[in-house]
This record gives sequence, C-alpha cells and structure tokens, in this order.
Amino acid sequence: MSPGKVYVRFLVWRMKHISDKNFVLLLSGVVGAISGVAAVILKQSVHLIEHFLTTSDLFSRYNSLFILYPLIGILLTTLVARYILKESLGHGITNILYSISKNSSVLRKGWTYSRMITSALTVGFGGSVGLEAPIVVTGSAIGSNIAKNAHLSYKRRTLLIGCGSAGAIAAIFNSPIAGVIFSIEVIMAEVTIAAFTPLLIASVCGSLISLILSGEHILFSFQLTDPFTAGDTPYFLLLGAICGLVSLYFVRVVFYVENLIQSVKSYLPRALFGGIILGLIIFIFPPIYGEGYTTIKALLSGKEIQLFDNSLLLPSYQTLPSLILFTLGLILIKPIATALTIGSGGSGGIFAPSLFLGGITGFLSAILINTITFSQTVSPSNFTLVGMCGVMSGVLHAPLTAIFLIAEITSGYTLFVPLMLVSAISYSTISYFEKYSFYTKHLVEKGDLIPNDKDRELLSLIDLHKIIETDLLQISPNAYLKDLVDLVKRSKRNIFPVVNSNGGLSGVVTLDDIRDIMFETDYQNSVRIRELMQDPPAFVSSREKMQSVMNKFEKTEAWNLPVIDEGIYIGFVSKSRIFNAYRRKLRRQVLD
Repeated sequence: MSPGKVYVRFLVWRMKHISDKNFVLLLSGVVGAISGVAAVILKQSVHLIEHFLTTSDLFSRYNSLFILYPLIGILLTTLVARYILKESLGHGITNILYSISKNSSVLRKGWTYSRMITSALTVGFGGSVGLEAPIVVTGSAIGSNIAKNAHLSYKRRTLLIGCGSAGAIAAIFNSPIAGVIFSIEVIMAEVTIAAFTPLLIASVCGSLISLILSGEHILFSFQLTDPFTAGDTPYFLLLGAICGLVSLYFVRVVFYVENLIQSVKSYLPRALFGGIILGLIIFIFPPIYGEGYTTIKALLSGKEIQLFDNSLLLPSYQTLPSLILFTLGLILIKPIATALTIGSGGSGGIFAPSLFLGGITGFLSAILINTITFSQTVSPSNFTLVGMCGVMSGVLHAPLTAIFLIAEITSGYTLFVPLMLVSAISYSTISYFEKYSFYTKHLVEKGDLIPNDKDRELLSLIDLHKIIETDLLQISPNAYLKDLVDLVKRSKRNIFPVVNSNGGLSGVVTLDDIRDIMFETDYQNSVRIRELMQDPPAFVSSREKMQSVMNKFEKTEAWNLPVIDEGIYIGFVSKSRIFNAYRRKLRRQVLD
C-alpha cells in the first residue's frame, strides 16, 4: 500500500476516533518538539561556524578578517537564497503576520528549513542580527504545514503557527512562559482560553527538547547576584523613559538605513556595499559581531574590559571616559549594523539586537548614575538586565514577553518590580511616537494588517477580483436608443455601461433613465446614447483596498460602481455582493 493511501486511511480513522480538539493537542506537542529540534540545530550550527572562524590560526594572525567575515556571510546568504532556495528574505515575523492576515495562515513549505540555512550563514559569519526570528519562522512554518496536511481549519492552522513560534522561543532561551506570551503578543491577534493549552504544551515540549539535546548550554542565562532595593525606583523610572527613546531610535534608524541600502537595485552590489561597511563597523566596534550575547554576559559578569578586545582602542585608553564613549557608540551604531545586515541581503531578526541594545543602554545608564552620584548607587548587572527588557518591550511592542523572558533567564523574580516598571514606561514612551510594532508597522501602513478591528479585517480578506461583475451588457456612445432597447430585452440587469472604441467607460445608462421614452419610436431612431448617459458617481480599481471601496460606496450612496484599471472598463462591483462575501467570510470564521 502506498504512503499516500496509508495517510488517507489515518486521516479517516482520526476523524472517526479523535476529535479536532484532542487532535490539535497532540499536534501541538509534535510541533513544539520539532521546533525545539530545529532551534538546537540552528544554535549548534552557528556556534560551530563562529568557533571555526574565530579560533583558526589564520584568524589569530590576522584579526582584520573581522572585515571580511560579514561580507562573505552576506554574499553566501544572498547567493543561496537567490539561486538555491529561490526566496526573498527580509523580516521573517512580518511575513508570518502577512500570511496569517492575507494567506489563510498558509506558510510556504520552504520556510521550514530555508531561514535556518540562511541565518546560520549570516550570523555565523558575524552578521549583526539574531537567530530568534528565523527560528520562529521555521517553527511557525512547521505548524502551518502540519495543520495544512491534516486538513485543519484556518483557526487551527493559526493556532499551530502560534505553537511553532512558542516552541521555538522556549527552546532557544529555555523560557517556556516567554514562549507562550510571545506567541500571544506578537503572532496571534486573537487568543481564547482554549488556545492556551496547546500553546503551553508546545512551549514545554520545545523547552524539554532543548534541555535534552543541549543540556544547560542554552543561548543566554544569568544568576542574579545583586538584590533590588526600593530606593532604586526613581532610577528605574528614568531608565524606562531612556529605553523607550532608544527603542524609537532603533526602529527609525533600521527602517531608514534599510530603505537607503535597498535603493541599490542590483543584489550583488548591494551585498558588497552592505557587507564592506558592516565589516568596517565591526572592526571598530567588535562587540557588534554576531548576536552580541557574549558582550552582554561580559557586562553582567563585571568584565566590561572585554568590550575593547580586538578593538582599535588600545588598552592604554581603557578608562572610564573611553568606556562611556565606547558604549554610547555601540548604542548609536548597532541599529545601523543590523539594518545593513538585513537590508544588504542577510538573514536574521531584530530580537537579539534589541536585547543587545537594551543591555548596553542599561549598563551605560548605571555607569552614568554611579559616576554622577560618586557612589555605587545602582547595580550595573541589574540595570543591564532591566535595560534588555525595556528596549525589547519598546521595539517589539511586547511588554509581557520582555518581562517574563528576563525573569526566566535569570531563574527568578527578584527584579520583577523594576522589570514591570521599565517595560511599561518604555512601551508607553515609544507608543506615543510609534503606534505599531516593528513587525506590524509596514503591514498596517499598506493595509495588509488591521489590528483591533474585526470588521475591517474581514473586509480586507475579500478579493475584489472575485466579486467583479462582468455580465452587464455594453453599448457604444454612438449607438441609438433603439439599440439599447434591444439590449434591455435581453438583459437581466438595469445598468448598461457605455464603452467607447478604446475600451474606456464613457458613462452609464440605467433603466430609469430611459423608462419614459424607450417605447417612443421617434426617440428610438434619433436619440444617441451619449445624450442619455450619465457620469458614474465614482469608480474603483481592481487593486484598490476594500476599505477604500466601501468608503466610496458610503460617500456616494451608490449601490453599484464601475471598475476601471488604467482607463479600461473591467466591470461593476455591487455593495450587495460585497455584503454577501462578507457574510460568507464571517460565517466561515465562526464555524472554524
């Protein structure tokens, strides 16, 4: 018996003996476990590449290879993506959100492995991005494709996408709670109580798989040594506002630099240009090499002197002023390095860069506070951790994820109060300037994602091409009334588009316009259609957003509007047909 027939028999057996709810619970564990395996493979691959490149004899002789490694990584990534995987990269989580909103939660099958390959090359060779977004794309694609093959509904596909992302984050940080909350805050727009159990199962499975395969060698962890004191609260309030402004700086600079470098249309010059500049930046600021977690660990351990390793700043200049200037330079230059990596063709995400930037921001804030007050007023390690939470909360617009992630990687809730304070203030600060998160900003601006508005979201799912009516009988503006009367006898509609010889719409004639004269013989032979036609109250394009179309219907109070593309008449769209399509979409989502 062929595998296909076995699979069909299994699906039939499943439908008879296992309910959809229980089946999703089983699949959530499978998706979480596979996502955990993928996370471990990606982490180990990157570490092996980094270890090979940075410990070779050639590197020990010529540390100027820092300049070449990022260039090589970006070039390899670009060529592999273009000619082998045949995919365009960019911000992976944004692509997930687009697929959920516009593609019925169906993610490409190639995403189950492509981002692992490309991000391993980019980050392994020193690209200044993170692995979290690629592994979230991988986990989400695994969930989507398993759900699709199991013939599950849109809602359950979306749920398994969330399970994949939860398992991936849980595995890469050994943070099961953060994995669940990340999936809820960032990936899934609407969550019901019933969705929590599959997300929890997937997150726990991903975390367990990571622990089994990697042991305690997780991506990032730290044991707290300094307690939180209530007297530090004013300083943490200040840190929250600073993190919000740094988050805003990060978002604005990344988008600006990405747009700037992508103005170079040819992919190869763009990769060369971005890779060379990134290499020069890393040569001056070595901590920007790769994800940056090694730098954060050094700061937390009180070994900030390691920031200057392989730097152009010689050991004799490693003073407090130079440390302050160096860390400030890292804050200013890190978003540029991240944007260069992604914009020039690299693969990775902004999750790790936001944590890196937050850690540096918190550390610098602590150093400045202690310098100004002439005492060890605040703990640099605590400020480093809380700063990571603050900037991540601002950039991702995910305050709860940031809080629980830092709480879990520190194995305790000692800093829970300052984490909550800084996260809330940072999120509020950036929200004043940027209403939407890094991942959703462009989607919302293009109308591809409509948060917190179910009606508009359903409208956006309606494909205008599918509801255009092309069965209306056309007539020439030079025809006579008698010709239109002949059409009336054959037509089931009361609207007649007047189309000229070039295919353009000259006007429209309705049955009401001719009702009083259509049977007058004198008029039939003497009145031309151009004398009877009227201009339509408005027209729409087949590429127009549905919300814009509905606004035109509301403004004109019309029930039918012509569709015109580049001056050519296509057909008509009716308000009643849109309402019918809306009801079908609504019924389908409710039943799913």
